[in-house]
Amino acid sequence: MASGAAKKFGDLVGSIDEGTSSARFLLFRAETAEVVCFHQKELRQSYPQEGWVEQDPNEILAVVHECIERTLEKLVELGGNPSTDIVAVGVTNQRETTIVWDRTTGEPLYNAIVWLDMRTSSTVEQLLETVPNKTKNKNYLKPLCGLPLSPYFSAVKLRWLIDNVPKVKAAIRNGNCLFGTVDTWLIWNLTGGSEGGVHVTDVSNASRTMLMNIETLQYDKTLGKFFDVPLEILPEIRSSSEVYGLIKFKPLQGIPLSGCLGDQQSALVGQECLTRGRAKATYGTGCFLLYNTGTAMIDSSHGLITTVAYQMGPDAQPVYALEGSVAVAGAALGWLRDNVNLLASASESEVLAHTVENNGDVYFVPAFSGLYAPYWNQDARGVICGITEDTQRGHIVRAALEAICFQVRDILDAMNNDCGTPLQKLKVDGGMTVNASMMQWQADLIGLDVLKPTFVETTALGAAMVAGRAVGKWDIENVSIESSCTAFKPQISEDERDMRYSKWKMAIERSFGWENNAL
Repeated sequence: MASGAAKKFGDLVGSIDEGTSSARFLLFRAETAEVVCFHQKELRQSYPQEGWVEQDPNEILAVVHECIERTLEKLVELGGNPSTDIVAVGVTNQRETTIVWDRTTGEPLYNAIVWLDMRTSSTVEQLLETVPNKTKNKNYLKPLCGLPLSPYFSAVKLRWLIDNVPKVKAAIRNGNCLFGTVDTWLIWNLTGGSEGGVHVTDVSNASRTMLMNIETLQYDKTLGKFFDVPLEILPEIRSSSEVYGLIKFKPLQGIPLSGCLGDQQSALVGQECLTRGRAKATYGTGCFLLYNTGTAMIDSSHGLITTVAYQMGPDAQPVYALEGSVAVAGAALGWLRDNVNLLASASESEVLAHTVENNGDVYFVPAFSGLYAPYWNQDARGVICGITEDTQRGHIVRAALEAICFQVRDILDAMNNDCGTPLQKLKVDGGMTVNASMMQWQADLIGLDVLKPTFVETTALGAAMVAGRAVGKWDIENVSIESSCTAFKPQISEDERDMRYSKWKMAIERSFGWENNAL
């Protein structure tokens, strides 16, 4: 390898950021977090039935390959050399999305079942029937895995695949089935696939399966038995920052793949929320808040989940977080655009919201497939309340944007109640934060300063940081992006804030029970 002095850009760390709606590959300068070049491409989703959301695992892989190739072409155009400049690659991914494939052929046995898919609602009901004493307690497994029983998590999706896809059942019987979330699928393929690919995941992704014991960081036989899932098809659990293997995909051949984080945990790292009491919110298809609780596991009594934030190396103590998940954030704007034609594009939402002075007393609960934290109500459905003859398109668009902000308030209130130490500020990232008006409304509706870094795609940055750290090229304690933040400060009174929030809670109550209650 060329010496450091011969490198045009210094040491570069690659980040594969595989999200729900797109994938990208970025090259960062180690230590500085400067992006040298990147390429991004959208991913397709399919909806075979109402409430079902799938993706083609081979397309996910092909899009990631294309993003890597295009990015490296750009690096060469800039005068860089991929084989000498890039010292490590990390992966961050949409979590809970479930893939099963044949270890001998490498072919998927079914489409990827995406995290927000709701087909497993009936599977959850069947599993609740097996809870001792017929209590149907959805928190029955929470002491072991930190999670409530919900269609959201991977074990329930895997159970559905075993029950409903004969090819999966046959592959398990023949000893050829491999399970993984998207990180595992990508790492396995990039390190050789059926010719010696490494079958691993990291603690942050494993903590979303309902199969890992939140204390031991290993798969739990009690959990495996409850879901009736063979543990031998699961990937080995590793730390978030270590060398898993060398990449065999030709443009990056021989480079260590050395970092892995679920996307929300990766954003926590990228936002430098590395000490207890710091929190961030990522606004994308959904919205996710993580609150760093340090090495302490806090068992929420207010509807949040306990998750592993990261583990900085095999011998390091795990760091935990409380998480609140909002199923529908940017997806609400997609619905306004695609289903009811109120928007030409999601980017038009800010302009339309400003065609009205306020929300017109309209409240929109986008519970298209139930509500996640802190309600965990899978029977809730979307409602728009407060419509009058004066309601205009701008009111509904603004109500959709404010709905995201209100759901963040729901989760922050729960976090404050669980932790006892109210946040002083909220760090934000993700694609929706380009909407400055929404960020101002977020500050208004939570009564806290909202800080948005100049570089909003901190999810990709987190994966690069842990990958660079693993090969000794990135001291992640010494990266500072907070100085380049835009601050949004609350501009409304506490009385107005509380009045509007009480209306939101009224709308939430009206969303409950639609799926099961006949009129």
